[in-house]
Amino acid sequence: MQIIISGGGIGGLTAALMLQARGHDVTVLEAVREPKPLGVGINLLPHAVGVLSSLGLLPALREMAVETTALVFANRHGQAIYRDPRGLGGGYEHPQFSIHRGQLQMRLWAEAAAKLTVISGQRVVNVRDEGRRAVAEIETADGPREMTADLVIGADGIHSALRRRLAPNEGPPCWRGVMMWRGTTWAPPFLDGRTMVQAGYSQAKFVVYPIGAPRADGLQLINWIADRRVCEPVPGLTAPDRADWSRAGRLEDLMPTFGRWRFDWLDVPGLITRADQMLEWPMVDRDPLPRWQLGRSTLLGDAAHPMVPIGSNGATQAIMDAQALADALAGSADLDTALAAYENERRPQCARIVAMNRREGLDAILDRVEALAPEGFTRLEDVIDPAEVAREINSYKAAAGHRVQGA
Repeated sequence: MQIIISGGGIGGLTAALMLQARGHDVTVLEAVREPKPLGVGINLLPHAVGVLSSLGLLPALREMAVETTALVFANRHGQAIYRDPRGLGGGYEHPQFSIHRGQLQMRLWAEAAAKLTVISGQRVVNVRDEGRRAVAEIETADGPREMTADLVIGADGIHSALRRRLAPNEGPPCWRGVMMWRGTTWAPPFLDGRTMVQAGYSQAKFVVYPIGAPRADGLQLINWIADRRVCEPVPGLTAPDRADWSRAGRLEDLMPTFGRWRFDWLDVPGLITRADQMLEWPMVDRDPLPRWQLGRSTLLGDAAHPMVPIGSNGATQAIMDAQALADALAGSADLDTALAAYENERRPQCARIVAMNRREGLDAILDRVEALAPEGFTRLEDVIDPAEVAREINSYKAAAGHRVQGA
């Protein structure tokens, strides 16, 4: 088939490569005129790494990223609550990687550009159906244009134009009063230099992990995310204006909360104050849609199921969408049947993840420990049954698609 993908992010580019490998004629249209390696760190869960590995990208990932050994949950005093082995050491078939989002996108962009058509400066603003073909209406610097295809895939993010066709009155994203500050800092490695940590609780949380190997001076690029509730969720609460998203963060917004978070294994305020970049975002999502298909188009990634960043699910679920869509199109010659199969596989699971993350997802256990032992603990088992912690974490992981070998 002839397929147009609106959006050259991680999900759209992965879908393009998966579909091209299945013999489809794919064109990626990206709104940005000059894509650059922007952003900070993300985590790729083992099931997503398996998809990228099938495209021959595992050697590149090993070179670019840090192979994550574990996710550690800790309280705001830096005391470990639970250590969850990840990747090969956790019994998975594939590694888990911590990686710079922009570098991964640029690698996918290069792979796609070498194998199919990728055009920047092309914003898809609408799609209309003409018989059994889709017509993409496109804005460019030289004026409007149109392209036709058998299928148009909306991988154009949380502000997706294609999503608006399905939910024209949806309005702005949902916000529950939490802001995120994301940054990177060159600093000495912490723990084993390959561990991801979530410390704190829902009112104030610090997530930290390395995204590159140590350089010659021994310093390692550390990615960190500071979450802080700035107002309580109430009906009608709206996030800061979109124009203010990804603006430069300010130390005075973080230090009153995180300024004393000095652990024996990490100096949190030192990491924040030495950051080479720090950006601010509202933590937002959208309500699940009742359907993703409309005529000869469907959605993928954040356009389909934007979710708050808990459990490293954003990029991972977009990559899983890409595989599921490619498999569904290979499994049926009828496009409507294939798109229904894709939705039936992916939409319910992603809706569950959105709902779990709204209930704090994996972070719910942090709230429980904070409530039971706000000043810390000597022995975790005096505060909470470690087996209960393990059950909650493993339950979330199963619902989010984690699968260890032999399970």
